[in-house]
Amino acid sequence: MSRRKKGLDISGWLVLDKPVGVTSTHAVSKARWLYQAKKAGHAGTLDPLASGILPIAFGEATKTVPFVMDGRKVYRFEVLWGVETNTDDAEGEPVATSERRPTREAILDVLPVFRGQVSQIPPKFSALKIDGERAYDLAREGEDVILEPRIVEVHRLELVDMPAPDRAVFETECGKGTYVRAIARDMGRALGTRAHIVSLRRTVVGGFSEEDAISLDELERLRQGASGEQGLADALLPVETALDDIPALAVNRAEAARLLNGQPVLLRGRDAPTFQGTVSVTADGALIALAEIERGELHPRRIFNLDRP
Repeated sequence: MSRRKKGLDISGWLVLDKPVGVTSTHAVSKARWLYQAKKAGHAGTLDPLASGILPIAFGEATKTVPFVMDGRKVYRFEVLWGVETNTDDAEGEPVATSERRPTREAILDVLPVFRGQVSQIPPKFSALKIDGERAYDLAREGEDVILEPRIVEVHRLELVDMPAPDRAVFETECGKGTYVRAIARDMGRALGTRAHIVSLRRTVVGGFSEEDAISLDELERLRQGASGEQGLADALLPVETALDDIPALAVNRAEAARLLNGQPVLLRGRDAPTFQGTVSVTADGALIALAEIERGELHPRRIFNLDRP
């Protein structure tokens, strides 16, 4: 890690275990401060009341954020039956109540409705923009926020536990743009009651899981420990970790030089790939670019300024 005027020139992924009560923006700022990193971003906002996986990209890793954002996400969440709130979680004010409590059989019967491609109206208290303004800002100002329904992908939704008659725990795997709060709200209505989320934890984002995660407290201990910067550096995952789900293509040094200069490379020979689309390109085992294969040519799209052999 080399120091610059505005921080350390560091690249890699930090898989942060975000605690409850902290915004994603604050968590990223704290991690960036701990690393004294010049550049940082994150892959997927978590609400303050949610905990779990918040992948943070430093330096060159920010170029791979879209691949993590588009990846699968797994959440575990607890629903309280009988009360719907204006935020669809425990932070909001009650807007409707019901005495009805769904049975296990009723819940299992309704789950298929919320799997697959689902039409969903996002929560009024969300980061979506309406005429350039965040929906949650308009909602807090008392405006009547109207959001259009949109199609989201719910790959899996399972009932995990029923710890009490008015509570149920679920796990879901879903795609980009899915609001788990909206799933809970709509399940309540479909079951003839009302509902909101009381706890939410994200356990997987793209190729990152809880096994990779580290807390802010642990990062603080690493920073203050004997190893200092090295301890923090060891907590980072390589930039290419975010690209595990896309094909990789190795090129020789001459081809790498062309790509690094923004020039396409003609793919020839028996081993030349025959598919079209995005690939991660390596040379001498090091990541050098993201590129597109188009009509037998490799076109560079993003160049990585990483240390190379």
